[in-house]
Amino acid sequence: MGNLLSKIIVYRLFNEYDYEIDLDNRRITFVHSQNGLGKSTVMKLVYNILEGNLEEVRTCPFERMDLMFDNGTNIIVENNNQELNILGQKAELEEEMSVEELRNTMKCIYVGPERMYTTDGEGHIVPSLMIYMTELSQKIGQAMKDSEPRKVEDDGRELSDADMDKLFRDLEAKIDFIKQAGFGPTIPAGYRFPPSRYEISEYREDYRALALSLEDYVDRYYMFAESIIVFKDIVNTIYVNKTVVINDRGYFEARMDKSGTVIPLSKFSSGEKEILILFYMILFKTEPGSLVIIDEPEVSLHVSWQQQLGKTFDDVARVRNLQMIVATHSPSIIHDDWDIAVELKAAGND
Repeated sequence: MGNLLSKIIVYRLFNEYDYEIDLDNRRITFVHSQNGLGKSTVMKLVYNILEGNLEEVRTCPFERMDLMFDNGTNIIVENNNQELNILGQKAELEEEMSVEELRNTMKCIYVGPERMYTTDGEGHIVPSLMIYMTELSQKIGQAMKDSEPRKVEDDGRELSDADMDKLFRDLEAKIDFIKQAGFGPTIPAGYRFPPSRYEISEYREDYRALALSLEDYVDRYYMFAESIIVFKDIVNTIYVNKTVVINDRGYFEARMDKSGTVIPLSKFSSGEKEILILFYMILFKTEPGSLVIIDEPEVSLHVSWQQQLGKTFDDVARVRNLQMIVATHSPSIIHDDWDIAVELKAAGND
């Protein structure tokens, strides 16, 4: 992946605490502490700095925060009575950084403990699950409608018959995978997919145009389909006695495994809702190469579910090329991964 955040240092948080969090260029790090030591505040500071939310940074009581990256660059934020001085440092040279430069350093998303509710377009507080599942269903519905491959401009690359045959085999595998998400391209009438070597040779221009159109379709929808498939796999691995599916209209629904009874999302337990929200935000709201900060993922979850999350987070981070910081109070979240856990301690309070 691109730049990794390798260390976080904060001085005089709440005019009391100095912290150093060594991330060791890891894909995932667990941060744990007692209540009241500022763990969530540190996580929000990191997020707000990288997102350029300077008003949130300014009003937080701290003296300085350093964000150090594995490519040798550092961001230094000094807060002098709510007057910010923001510097970028590399090779001992320091320059002031703009909000745009902060935002271009590393994409970041913060998944906070209050994730069950969000604000709608009019500023009203609403259940976030309904908003997210509606968004997702609308995107799936649009993908179902957008089944006809687009005509695209020929990129001029040289493709032999063998190259074309290999390309079609690759496209077949990817499209078969996409179809597991509930949608896929419609092959125009009169075309075989994948074509034989004879058809490629005999109708080269027609099949070349088809291959380029299908490549474009795969480029537009493969990651979205992958997110849906991974999302369902994660949820259905964790859930007990029910299975989440996508119906013919593109809506998510859950069915009891024995009776087949359909359970509305509104009737899910709080823990089931938390799982949907957590992984929706990670899979559908996050760009590859981003930093994902997850604060208190244990909320409303049974211990057995908590123990599954660490490995699941790691798998998603690897597949999606993400770096994650998981802030938690729960030993069950860390489970067997204490070697990648950092305890937030107040200096002098050992």
